[in-house]
Amino acid sequence: MQLKKVLLVFSFVTICVIALLYGISPQWFFDTFLVTSQEPSIDQSHILRAVMMLYIALGLFWLYCAFSDRYRDAGIIVLAVFCGGLVAGRVLSVNFDGIPSPILILYIFMELSLVPLCIWLMRRDN
Repeated sequence: MQLKKVLLVFSFVTICVIALLYGISPQWFFDTFLVTSQEPSIDQSHILRAVMMLYIALGLFWLYCAFSDRYRDAGIIVLAVFCGGLVAGRVLSVNFDGIPSPILILYIFMELSLVPLCIWLMRRDN
């Protein structure tokens, strides 16, 4: 149970940092992390800010679940589905679009590592 709590709190902190990197200043994110010299369009900035708030909302859910015995397992399941969905989309994009910027490759490995960890934590208690 303690490992689940730690993972959920860690996921909250990590996803909030990533969200804030995306959304506070999309131009800074583009300039710093993406291999591009273009300025984000209004639509791209809009999407990044919407994703920022989605990530923060999920992070707050995981934080709540970390301190709720009743919802801790639900938080782990949602974390696994979230990371699994993201990594599936990223792998699909690599196959169709090519290799992305280094930060996005790092995200692939981070998300991919969490899925089996979540599955292991769920099976461990059963």
